[in-house]
Amino acid sequence: MNSPLAATLARDTGESLTDQIVRSVAVRIDERELRSGSRMPSIRRFAEHHGVSPFTVVAAYDKLVARGYLESRRGAGFFIRDRAPVRPTAATVVPEPANGALDVSWLVRNMFRQMPHRQMPGTGVLPGEWLDGASVTNALRAIGRLDSQFLLNYGTPQGYLPLREQLQRKLAELEIGAAPEQFVTTAGVTQALDIVAREFTRPGDTILVDDPAWFLMFGSFAALGARVIGVPRLPDGPDLARLAELAALHKPRLYVINSVLHNPSSTSLSAAKAFQVLRLAAEHGFTIIEDDIYSDLHPGSAVQPATRLAALDQLQRVVYLSGFSKTMAANLRVGFIAASPDLARRLADRKMLQTLTTSDIGERIVHKILSEGAYRKHAERMRARLDGLRARTVRQMERVGLAVDVAPPAGMFVWADAGTDTNVLAERAMGEGILLAPGSLFSPSQLPSTFMRLNVAAMQDPAIWRFLQKNL
Repeated sequence: MNSPLAATLARDTGESLTDQIVRSVAVRIDERELRSGSRMPSIRRFAEHHGVSPFTVVAAYDKLVARGYLESRRGAGFFIRDRAPVRPTAATVVPEPANGALDVSWLVRNMFRQMPHRQMPGTGVLPGEWLDGASVTNALRAIGRLDSQFLLNYGTPQGYLPLREQLQRKLAELEIGAAPEQFVTTAGVTQALDIVAREFTRPGDTILVDDPAWFLMFGSFAALGARVIGVPRLPDGPDLARLAELAALHKPRLYVINSVLHNPSSTSLSAAKAFQVLRLAAEHGFTIIEDDIYSDLHPGSAVQPATRLAALDQLQRVVYLSGFSKTMAANLRVGFIAASPDLARRLADRKMLQTLTTSDIGERIVHKILSEGAYRKHAERMRARLDGLRARTVRQMERVGLAVDVAPPAGMFVWADAGTDTNVLAERAMGEGILLAPGSLFSPSQLPSTFMRLNVAAMQDPAIWRFLQKNL
């Protein structure tokens, strides 16, 4: 066989010799210059011919095997593999919703498309450039320099102990008392909700949720066989009369609530209503799941009113959930549950049955960022940036025809009334490459709605405003 390289190896570039070999061989295979089934030169022969070490050739051949270009035949060497024609990936095409109706899966699929963030006012995260990528990178590098044994083993079922100790200090600032053994780390709040729901409910049980509320949990709870019933959410918390009525009628096992920076309205629970919610929970025997994922986007109760049920109840009837996907990095998938000691042990056992443990690497990264002190200033910068946009963005919303009944003083979301069916509006917007989040998806009833959730951090593209002005 002639040399499988298409070019001479260069030693004065930033590209390693291994990667040069991989790139050149792959190009020749893709262009059919090297035939399927042909044997590659032996490692020793290749190394001598190109003046590189055998270790470099071994590394290159291994990469080519991993990428599907070569196959290794024991005792015979390396051979060029038959490569199937490349087909377009499913991610490039988003199917139309069945029967013309948008659903939660439609929104989630489109949120994970490779769209420019500036064209996704319906997304639930901040733009990547708002987050502190340098801190995550530095923490990852520092952890990579530690003893590699922890990278190869499982974590601990309740989570990395130094992180749980750091979470104890974090919750103490919110006036929630919790020892390290009262925490269970999770793969984000999504897994936390699933673990708690599985612990408390059986098929046929009722779970109450705010209406509107975070859409993903509706399907998750329904998949467990639970009945999901909405409690109307008002600017200062749930409609208490309706909550009492539904609790008496359905005997729910759980009630899920955002006390602070409710998704999708960014409103917060008042102190007066918080006491009444706890009273109803005691009277009707249901447990409260308090989802506080947006905690670090709130400036604190000294600046704006913020009442957390877990602070009033001290984790007796309240299970507290939070995480760092919204403010640190969604890809770390580090969340946590805080509960009474006995319940925390049971939840850790249930977590083991699902996933054994969560990623020790991600938990160590979060711990390092939290413990070094820079995260507090990062959160302050995010809040200040949102504050600088929010009022101006709301005024512009109203100019193009959106009605905002309650302009939130904090957070990233605005719950706006478009005066038209936002399912239709969202389909039309997607045709122009813009992702909106229609209000129907935020209700367990999934009925048509004129409301939609808008992310003020993702509303800066003029194309969004032109679309809204033209279609409202």
